[in-house]
Amino acid sequence: MTPKKKSNTGFIAVVVVVLAAGGAGLWATMQNKPAPIELPSGAPAMQAEGYLRGNPNAPVSIIEFADFECPGCGQFATLQGPDIKQRLVDAGLANFRFYDFPLTQIHQNTLFAHLSAACANDQGKFWEMHDQLFAGQPDWSTQATGNPRKLIDGYAAAIGLDMAAYGTCMDSQKHLAQIQANQAEGNTRGVNSTPTIIVGNKVYPGGLTFDELKKVVDSLAAAAPAVAPAVAPAADSAKK
Repeated sequence: MTPKKKSNTGFIAVVVVVLAAGGAGLWATMQNKPAPIELPSGAPAMQAEGYLRGNPNAPVSIIEFADFECPGCGQFATLQGPDIKQRLVDAGLANFRFYDFPLTQIHQNTLFAHLSAACANDQGKFWEMHDQLFAGQPDWSTQATGNPRKLIDGYAAAIGLDMAAYGTCMDSQKHLAQIQANQAEGNTRGVNSTPTIIVGNKVYPGGLTFDELKKVVDSLAAAAPAVAPAVAPAADSAKK
């Protein structure tokens, strides 16, 4: 008589549950979009430095706390970013400010990317590096390599940075304290996932689609007083 095989159904079920639980933490920003959080009316103005795109006098400010290695942030930047720039920022309806929020516990290469973007900003090319990092995220991320510098240095060269100055900036980790300050500001605002978007007094964990964001901006812009034009033509600006 052939021995009856033991079923491994229970073991498989446990593995599935464990994998699902781990994956949920990493991909929550892509799968779930909690309701926006209402900030207290007396919440203090932000003090941390970010990276500004657009007219500083625009009627609405869009703020993003993001991690360069976060897949959800990459999707937001590559899918929503072009429309935000062309149809909101370049149109003068809003400005956009990026704040560092590196999730180093799960993204081992992300801090290097944030440092490289800050060093690019020293040469007036933060947004060019921002776009390169998100476009190339699958290549330099923790899952792809344990040595992201070679790839990311290639992005620096591609956007025309002075590589000697860039290398000195990277080797010294010149902007580490500022990156940490930006993340600390996010912590005080209750940010615990990326991307997190703040518009007016509302926080949107997980980001927004362009259409959702446009509705929010249009509503706030309609209620805002007239503002002065930018001193210079609309262009990407270094951090203020």
